Amino acid sequence: MGIVVVAAGRGERAGASKDGPKQYRTIGGRPVIVHTLEKFASWELACHIVVVIHPDDEALFAKVAGLVQSGVPIDAVHGGATRQQSVLVGLRHLRGNDLSHVLIHDAVRPFFDHALLDRIAGALLAGVPAVLPAMPVADTLKRADLDGTVLDTVSRSHLYAAQTPQSFAFEPILAAHEKAAAANLADFTDDAAIAEWAGIPVRIVEGLADNAKLTVKRDIAMADSRLSGQTLPDVRTGNGYDVHQLEAGDGVTLCGVFIPHDQKLKGHSDADVALHALTDALLATCGAGDIGDHFPPSDPQWKGAPSRIFIEHAAKIVRERGGTIMNADVSLIAEAPKVGPHRDEMRSKLSEFLGITIDRCSVKATTNETIGFVGRREGIAAIATATVVYRSI
Repeated sequence: MGIVVVAAGRGERAGASKDGPKQYRTIGGRPVIVHTLEKFASWELACHIVVVIHPDDEALFAKVAGLVQSGVPIDAVHGGATRQQSVLVGLRHLRGNDLSHVLIHDAVRPFFDHALLDRIAGALLAGVPAVLPAMPVADTLKRADLDGTVLDTVSRSHLYAAQTPQSFAFEPILAAHEKAAAANLADFTDDAAIAEWAGIPVRIVEGLADNAKLTVKRDIAMADSRLSGQTLPDVRTGNGYDVHQLEAGDGVTLCGVFIPHDQKLKGHSDADVALHALTDALLATCGAGDIGDHFPPSDPQWKGAPSRIFIEHAAKIVRERGGTIMNADVSLIAEAPKVGPHRDEMRSKLSEFLGITIDRCSVKATTNETIGFVGRREGIAAIATATVVYRSI
């Protein structure tokens, strides 16, 4: 996939600095743009990066480019007078590289992660032509007149705050930008708006609470404080435990994987004891109650429901509260069926449900040495641990 990083802005709202525009200012000992470029350069699906810079910033960019560790080509081109024009320059530069998709990102959004990029890529590779990472609007919205008098309260239902990288099938978004330029339309606020205007369907995927744009001087100071270790990292660990009774049946579902067996787990939903325990572990990291608070077993709508609904809901709550899921570990306690042959598929499912890489997902199993209800094959138990890092600024 191609990457266009837009870095031609002047950043007047961030104030003057000897380091130049805000994308070249230092946070955590390195320029903002270096953090951004290295995040893309270390992503396994990135194959070509083009950085669109201001003509006056050639020396600045040449200096920081040497700090970027990258195994993929990184080119610099001069941008235009507006962001829209700069993006078109970047897209034109990538033309001819046989790219299927392109991600367009603001240089001054350094706090994204590979999990977000993987969510975007998953949608693109599934055939979605345009993908917009976004977060539901959490603040109450007011409409006011010119003198600041409130006219009414705007419902925030179905409203989202757009982020980048906004990502597209390459040829359609290039054609849409060319068409807008030919029509002298220059008032689009982002690339998704151009796609909408061109009739390209845009799909929202869950963004990242940390993925904020560094706009004013205070944003840069807070980012520097965060990366310089002046604040303690907010690392939280949650634990979850669940058990379900076994009864005669044709198989059990564990970590989202159905395993044929001569018994099944009894429960209101699909009784996936592993996902239930992990759901509680995630909710525990932000004090959001437990699975029963969100999905009461007395509610008939959850009868037979797949437990991926529960785990994805918990992951969404964590992200909305500023958390980044770092690790998920599940221990299954059962005499049967054998978990080992299905472990990798279970880890893959956890990776999919949580939006994290598979190396951050662990599934283990042990027996109870024929002791107790587990030993008598009356039930299966699960213990889960989740590690989440929350924003400290």
